[in-house]
Amino acid sequence: MTITGATRVYAIVGDPIAQVRSPQVYTTQFIVRGIDAILVPIHVPEGNFDAIVPALMKIANLDGLLVTVPFKARMVQFADRLGSTAKAIGAVNALRHEPDGSWSADMFDGIGFVRGAQSKGERIQGRRVAMFGAGGAGSAIACGLADAGVASIDIIDSDAAKAHELVGKLRGIFPACPFGVADSVSDGTDMVVNASPVGMRAEDGLPGTIGKLEPSTLVGDVIIREDPTALIRTAMKHGCHWVDGRDMHAGQVDALLAFFAAASRSTNPRRVVQH
Repeated sequence: MTITGATRVYAIVGDPIAQVRSPQVYTTQFIVRGIDAILVPIHVPEGNFDAIVPALMKIANLDGLLVTVPFKARMVQFADRLGSTAKAIGAVNALRHEPDGSWSADMFDGIGFVRGAQSKGERIQGRRVAMFGAGGAGSAIACGLADAGVASIDIIDSDAAKAHELVGKLRGIFPACPFGVADSVSDGTDMVVNASPVGMRAEDGLPGTIGKLEPSTLVGDVIIREDPTALIRTAMKHGCHWVDGRDMHAGQVDALLAFFAAASRSTNPRRVVQH
């Protein structure tokens, strides 16, 4: 790939940022699809987020943003319009720069998690889910799982008020799916998901009390690491099938590229992304 002054720029923002795989994955996709663009990592310290992001979004050749921990909910304030999932849960992980200068945003973690599991041949429908984490990723994954037809979802979070708020929101969106707030994984659960930041550090343990895992339990973890997290290691130990952050990431690539491509349907010549 030859980078020139005409190369379009996409960025992923987070704190930390060294763990992300998106720059390699999406830049490779741009090359394969004949798109003159790159995606670069931007480390935005959490305390400087509100100052840095508005300035970043004024860069004229920046065509899109990906968002990772811990900014998925905080980024909503900078979007001019939200897609249906982002509007429902109040969090985003992608924004695109429209030809008129405005920004559209949506959330794709839920789609990615479900597609990532299905690509490995895993059944989602009918499972009884316990999920750690009521933040942006957890909210999106809960939506994706409910939409895929799980039997129930219990939300576990150290901030009980946050968990109750999410459950109330989800019940309004998916009235046919039972949601609850729990302290630990209950008996009868056959799917355990970690959608919290626990596991990002090498020394991190389990996200909470998970009890005994049966081999029929499907285990998911949103964390992306080269070595397995404590939760995935536990799943392996008990003979469980598992899905990790790399699977979730791969599951949303096509959806995100289509989202970015939507801006190119204008005749504005600065738009280079296309299907």
